[in-house]
Amino acid sequence: MKAVGGRLGLPAALVPLRHRPFAVLWSAGLVSNSGSWMETVAVGALLKSTTGRDALVAAAAVAAFLPIGVLSPVGGALADRVDRRRFLITLNCFEAVVAASLAVLALQGRATPGLVIALVAVEGCSAALRLPFLQSLLPDLVPEEELLGAVALGSAQYNIGRVIGPALAAVVILYGSFQAAFAINALSFLVAVAATVTIRLPPPPAEADRTGVLARIVAGARAARSEPGCRAALGLVAVTALLVSPFIALVAGRAGALVGEGERAVARATGVLTTAQGVGAVAGALLVPSLALRFGRRRTLLVSLVATPVLVTAYAWTSTLWLAALAMVLLGAAYIGVLAGLQAVVQLRAPAAFRGRVISLFLVGLGTLYPLGALWQGVVGDAVGLRWATTLGAAALLAVLTGLAILRPATLLALDPLPVAPVVPAPGSMDR
Repeated sequence: MKAVGGRLGLPAALVPLRHRPFAVLWSAGLVSNSGSWMETVAVGALLKSTTGRDALVAAAAVAAFLPIGVLSPVGGALADRVDRRRFLITLNCFEAVVAASLAVLALQGRATPGLVIALVAVEGCSAALRLPFLQSLLPDLVPEEELLGAVALGSAQYNIGRVIGPALAAVVILYGSFQAAFAINALSFLVAVAATVTIRLPPPPAEADRTGVLARIVAGARAARSEPGCRAALGLVAVTALLVSPFIALVAGRAGALVGEGERAVARATGVLTTAQGVGAVAGALLVPSLALRFGRRRTLLVSLVATPVLVTAYAWTSTLWLAALAMVLLGAAYIGVLAGLQAVVQLRAPAAFRGRVISLFLVGLGTLYPLGALWQGVVGDAVGLRWATTLGAAALLAVLTGLAILRPATLLALDPLPVAPVVPAPGSMDR
């Protein structure tokens, strides 16, 4: 791996950590993310053990995830306008209170399914407002040439938390209790608060537009549409989320096809495949910045875009669990290359005054089209087999990429992260 970073000789993926504000926020985010995954596992286990209903477990997952696709534009509009440091501290404190409320309810034996799902939904709404703030800060925390590494490290953080959190949850629930897992999550949010207090964050860009939230969201959408790179990246993340990303949600189905219908066997196989994806994602996050330095950001992104549907097809047609796990490692690495590359394009090419709102559209694409993609692939999988549904989605993505290369090559050329002079809508144009 090519080393950069001067005397430190850091790999390209780790160079952003030399900037203290980024390193502090990243480290605190890892703690908080691990706590959130711990709570996710604990909520599912609590609902399953007390009700025996898988539908309620699924409802809790939807309550946590869906708000990100719905409310992120509101968070983006606020991120371009309010004091970022104060808002992040407020939201993390709020989520700590919600997590603590779950712990108290569990301790008192009053954690009914309705209350638990309602509190999870409240946390999901707060996270939907918080994420655009964190994402929009990256270009202000690291230099432009290190942004891809910062985005990749964010992806690595998410996947490391997805490994650490569930493992800790299993230990805490086994030797402690559900309320202990919820309490630890509450403390993890306070770690994020403490980290934010210790650093200075840049204010949002000065902007004459002081209109309402809805009008600002519309202006952000117009700014994204007017910038070719942002438009291309947002379109491709939406297509990817709809056609290929559902492999993540349908891991248990693939595991069942590989090992049979035994509950313990399926659970074990699901754990193997999920861990394999996490390992691949972390490896990809560490490799992508160095590959981009050597071969160029756009070329690395395009290779990842083509490799992902090819690898998801290979994963769908493997015949053994361990071959599927190997394919999942490679797929996890390629998939992170797609998400990190597209997000870096948006980060670099979005007009500074509209950055939070444009990034929120990236989250909307993932948060809304990914569940819809999982739904259609699940329905098709029930009818003709999951491997055929996965292959259909992969083939469709390859067809889209081929069509763009032949008919609209400018769209793929616009994925170069170097920004062009954007056509930003005038403040008053949103009223027309």
